[in-house]
Amino acid sequence: MTPVWHTFLATQGAQTDAQGALHFGPVGDEVSAARSGLVLADLSHFGLIAFSGEDTLAFLQGQITNDLRGQGQDQAVFAGYCTAKGRLQANFLVLRQADDYLLLLPEGLRESLQKRLSMFILRSKTRARDAGAEWVRLGLSGPGARALLTRTWGNAPAAGLAVLQHADGLAIGLADERFDILARPEAAPALWQALAAVARPIGHTAWDALLVDAGIPTLLPATFEAFTPQMVNMEFLHGVSFNKGCYPGQEVVARTQYLGKVKRRMFLAHVEGTATPGTHLFSSAVPDQDCGMIVNVAPAADGGHDCLAVVRLDAWEAQDVRLGTRQGPLLVARPQPYVLPE
Repeated sequence: MTPVWHTFLATQGAQTDAQGALHFGPVGDEVSAARSGLVLADLSHFGLIAFSGEDTLAFLQGQITNDLRGQGQDQAVFAGYCTAKGRLQANFLVLRQADDYLLLLPEGLRESLQKRLSMFILRSKTRARDAGAEWVRLGLSGPGARALLTRTWGNAPAAGLAVLQHADGLAIGLADERFDILARPEAAPALWQALAAVARPIGHTAWDALLVDAGIPTLLPATFEAFTPQMVNMEFLHGVSFNKGCYPGQEVVARTQYLGKVKRRMFLAHVEGTATPGTHLFSSAVPDQDCGMIVNVAPAADGGHDCLAVVRLDAWEAQDVRLGTRQGPLLVARPQPYVLPE
């Protein structure tokens, strides 16, 4: 987050930290508003890596889990980056703007992924840079979000990660009434004020609750290299291509898909008390080791936390998954946001 944008948010009533707007009021009220109303969020806690150069497509094609061939400026792609053992170091959206490919991911992982990918550029005619100061990241969600964006920018992208290119930035259709927006810094204050005249401003905790509700995983430093793509349902969320050729970890990911069985899956659950990403889970059905890990958490409307949790299937089926210790709070299944593949 640039100092200019930080100062602007403060004038709009935001309580901020190094990652952006924490909140504009009571967090619980913001979470409730995000789940039922029209809201506008500062997404400075997401960073951007830009790749440019004539070999960029070929380079990224050999590094990430999804297929970028044929991707135009009107479509974003969900993807991840794995170790050679098939463990995710990050997941992200990939989009195009002019000659750049942009990776949108948590700022806490941006530097490490940028360094990691830069190690393999070698003689490729591409370069990576931190593009966080080049774009202001916003989120718009809730009933009327599409109509509001259309009134403001003249159009709105369709759901399914369609992208609208605009003179003042671009917008990504995450769902029918939810959008990520990248605004040019000089246009961002006026855009914020136009949207905030109708939508309630919220901090990043409330926005992240929407991703939890939707079953969309966000890899964080606490879960670095903890999961394969299938554990966090990325193939079901169209974040993995099995037809594109090699990338780090591709053999492990493909073997799991075609020859093995996914023994752990990500589920939406509720737990009383405090949960944090990276906390281990335990079950009487798995007596000799942990049975999973918390991926993401969000305050629940009725107290406690809702969470995305990767859990061994035998433990989940036993309905005995506990937070932190074998005597810890019980995870209770919430209605799943999508049907998992058999």
